Amino acid sequence: MTTNAILEPETLTAMSPQAMSAQSISAKLMSAQSNSTTVATANEAGTVESDDRRWQSVLRRDSNHDGQFVFAVSSTGVYCRPSCAARRPRRENVRFFLTPDQAEHAGYRACLRCRPRSVGGNTSSDSVKAICRYIEQHLDEPITLDRLGKEFHQSPFHLQRRFKTVLGITPREYADSCRLRLLKRNLQAGDSVTRAMYDAGYGSSSRLYERTASQLGMTPDKYRRGAIAATIRYTCADSPLGRMLIAATERGICAIQFARTDGELLEGLKREFPFAARKPDNGGLRSWVSALLQHMRGRKRKIDLDSSLPLDIRATAFQRRVWTYLQSIPFGATQSYSQVAKAIGQPTAVRAVARACATNPVAVAIPCHRVVREDGSMGGYRWGIERKKTLLEMEQQA
Repeated sequence: MTTNAILEPETLTAMSPQAMSAQSISAKLMSAQSNSTTVATANEAGTVESDDRRWQSVLRRDSNHDGQFVFAVSSTGVYCRPSCAARRPRRENVRFFLTPDQAEHAGYRACLRCRPRSVGGNTSSDSVKAICRYIEQHLDEPITLDRLGKEFHQSPFHLQRRFKTVLGITPREYADSCRLRLLKRNLQAGDSVTRAMYDAGYGSSSRLYERTASQLGMTPDKYRRGAIAATIRYTCADSPLGRMLIAATERGICAIQFARTDGELLEGLKREFPFAARKPDNGGLRSWVSALLQHMRGRKRKIDLDSSLPLDIRATAFQRRVWTYLQSIPFGATQSYSQVAKAIGQPTAVRAVARACATNPVAVAIPCHRVVREDGSMGGYRWGIERKKTLLEMEQQA
């Protein structure tokens, strides 16, 4: 299923003095990489320095020689770049190789701390890029220096110092700038302040107002009311679950809802997108309605549905992991909330999985109805338990 992701590593909204634009961050990373990258052009015939001189470079942690050779430690079975910050081994335990491939052919494995195989030979910028990607994928979770240090095998002090040297901001300020960008996008789309806050990874209303009022130049609610919202087309149709609404932006489906009457559906769409320009479009959305109905009746399976229903949904990193996994649950099968939590690598996040299911904006397309309680009972469903039972019965009989 095609979705439009909201976490774009290359783009950031500029913060106050602490933050920077995506362009400046990208430029700093590229500059850091180019300024410290040395291409290995020497060969064994004599242009490469002797082992003694290499050893001196290792002792100095000389980053100018990163990419020219690696050194391997027989007592640990690990090979590193010359600038690696790890404790220096005894000289008699060290061997030198021109390339990582040679070291691995000899039976050594790459150091997880300095990552000698990383492109460009610049451990600082490569490490900071990896930290940025990690932060972007965990905005809805507490991101502390201790947690980052454990994840990237660095002390919190040195991790923050290296990060700030490359980007000019701390990891916390980087996370704040990412959250602010997501908040502004969600408010511009017409989300309620509470939903925009939650989806951007803020933990409480007071924290949101404290950190964003000065950055937005106004309160989040005022920013939201002044935002220009997208146009949303919608249509209503009969379905085995009652009246069904499908709504879409120019990029794809943004809502699939069920209710008893069209009035309830339109009221629900208004609550979901209060400032959007909502326009009926019975003809343009007809093919998507047909595809969804065929899927519900078992005539169109997952692969066909994925190609015919593009989605345009906003999600936190955690929600997206849950929803992507739900789409892999076979037609007619069910899993428990705890099974889903384990499958996405967070076995203790059972309640968070349940919340992600409850906030799914596109029923059936993302099959949250296939998640049940541990004892096999239905659990909750945004569109009602009876609709959940009906959906599962239809799938099992198809």
